[in-house]
Amino acid sequence: MAALMAALPWTQRDRLPDRLATHWSGGAAPDGSMPLWQACAFPAALWLLIALAMTVRWRRSWAPTRAWSAIALAPTGVVLLGAQVSIVGANLDRADWHQARQPSWWIAVTLGLAAVAGVVAWRLTVRATSAAPEAGTPALDLAQDERLVWFSRAANPWLQLLSAVAGVAAVGTAVGLVLGLAPAGRLGIVCASCAVVALGGAVSSSVRAKVSEAGLEVSFGPFGWPVRRWSPDALESARAEQRRPSQVGGWGYRLSGLGTTVMLRAGDCLVVRPLGRRSDFAVSVDDAERGAALLNALRARQSLSRP
Repeated sequence: MAALMAALPWTQRDRLPDRLATHWSGGAAPDGSMPLWQACAFPAALWLLIALAMTVRWRRSWAPTRAWSAIALAPTGVVLLGAQVSIVGANLDRADWHQARQPSWWIAVTLGLAAVAGVVAWRLTVRATSAAPEAGTPALDLAQDERLVWFSRAANPWLQLLSAVAGVAAVGTAVGLVLGLAPAGRLGIVCASCAVVALGGAVSSSVRAKVSEAGLEVSFGPFGWPVRRWSPDALESARAEQRRPSQVGGWGYRLSGLGTTVMLRAGDCLVVRPLGRRSDFAVSVDDAERGAALLNALRARQSLSRP
């Protein structure tokens, strides 16, 4: 976000006046300006200061960063970036900063995008909040009429960060396309590439596993889509296994000699073998042993209930 704010005026320096109009007091004419370097540095520095103040634990005795930090930072970043885009657009191809005119409609667009960013951040944060599993893995004894369900999830913060950065870059280049800040062909390629990286990172950066009477359900991404499902009788076996990224070829959705692995962090994986398949499907989630035990109990109960 800081890089976008700093780079946007600099990339258009040949089409901007020496000083940029940066402040309007409600009228059409600007009443404040900054040199180009200051217009690049000030919003980026302001954003970094806000982000550091809201996310860094300056003392160990302080409580960890709360979920509200992300919910507050998302719309704040959108507002600051929208203001920078507005400033560049108002000064573009002007001989003097006094000639700059700020489009009032862009203020409404920026506020609308900030509201959307806040809602999305809230939803992602709520979906990412889950209770820690209980210590230990008790033996599972499932009665014939007993109904149980097991949930677990995992997320990779580095993949999420990559997806977020690519998403911001995609939005920034899309704004550049709208404002005509660069040739459409070049910006279009960058925008499409960033959008693909953002979408792929979002889908492969978090996963949730659920075991219930319906079997195993593995959902991907912050919104739980796409989804893979297996009924209990469609599985040959289920087990917990320790796996590392080096064993499966890296992070994310991987295909290797061990089969298909959704690798988000090293450690426990829930591993299942579908019927009629020679390869396994594994997903790195916490409390995998308990999930495998419940899945095996459901398979055994369905086998006993068949005539």
